[in-house]
Amino acid sequence: MAKTKLAIIGCGTVGQGLLQIIKDKNADISVVAISDMLKGSLLEPDGIDISIMLDVLGKGGKVDDYDKLGPSAIRGLNAIETIQQCDADIMAEMSYTDIKTGQPATSHIEEALKKGMNVTTSNKGPAALYYKKLSKLAADNGVKFLIEGTVMSGTPVFNLARECFAGCEISEVKGILNGTTNYILTKMEDEGWSYEDALKKAQELGYAEADPTADVEGFDALAKVVILSNVLLGGDVHPDDVPCQGISKITLEDIKSATNEGMRYKLIGSTKLEGNKIIASVKPVKLPLSDPLTGVGGANNALTFDTDLLGKVTIQGAGAGKIETGFSIFVDILNIIRN
Repeated sequence: MAKTKLAIIGCGTVGQGLLQIIKDKNADISVVAISDMLKGSLLEPDGIDISIMLDVLGKGGKVDDYDKLGPSAIRGLNAIETIQQCDADIMAEMSYTDIKTGQPATSHIEEALKKGMNVTTSNKGPAALYYKKLSKLAADNGVKFLIEGTVMSGTPVFNLARECFAGCEISEVKGILNGTTNYILTKMEDEGWSYEDALKKAQELGYAEADPTADVEGFDALAKVVILSNVLLGGDVHPDDVPCQGISKITLEDIKSATNEGMRYKLIGSTKLEGNKIIASVKPVKLPLSDPLTGVGGANNALTFDTDLLGKVTIQGAGAGKIETGFSIFVDILNIIRN
């Protein structure tokens, strides 16, 4: 049986995590193209030697620096040209996220789907803004569009709902969707740190960016709530439809007051079916300690699904990480191959 041919668009941290998994698992996958806006591109129909490519990238080199070239290898193509000219079965889209426009990732995905490639992505932009459009385009072309890594990295969300909740109706999904804010709130409660001190430590550890706005003001969680609303609840929700409040105004006094009440603050993203409407929000919420979400500390994520047949089911796990998010792409690839 011929190896599955894979094209990778975006080969930063997550892309290299995926390459590492393919190598370590000795997966029957041939990487025939890699394109990255900063690192260059390589189209290699004979298959790229993953060990050599990882060594090149690990030493700070670029995709262009890979030198084990076959006779048909092409360097220097942009992402769209790479998709058009490669003969891949699956395209993994892992370029940078722009939640306002979904570009350039959406264009990459559209081009691949039109060409008859299956697509998996961990990019929140296209999933939040254009999920229904892209899913229809995939169906029209007889291929798959999978997005497991867009909400909780490799911790299963959509695979869980599709396979393990088959036959269940999901009426509500809520949870901790951002590890940075959860880390900050945990440290404020456990260590008595101020918001500013906890944020500074999160930045030192790499949990928060130099500009932490997307995390601390709830915009990252907002994108994920939109995806959950549209994919799991069948909605047509846009980011502008969802009220969003972050944690930057939460004080140490607020944390202490909640503790004295037997409560705990968490930044909660939620989406719920009420009649024919979807009610979604992102905001700090005081939860009773009996709620399983209050036991989720540090940079972890968690989601509670409210179902008609199983009641409430909570899953906890990593919400970010090189290998963890790379795994989300890998498991989508395996599902495409199996089906």
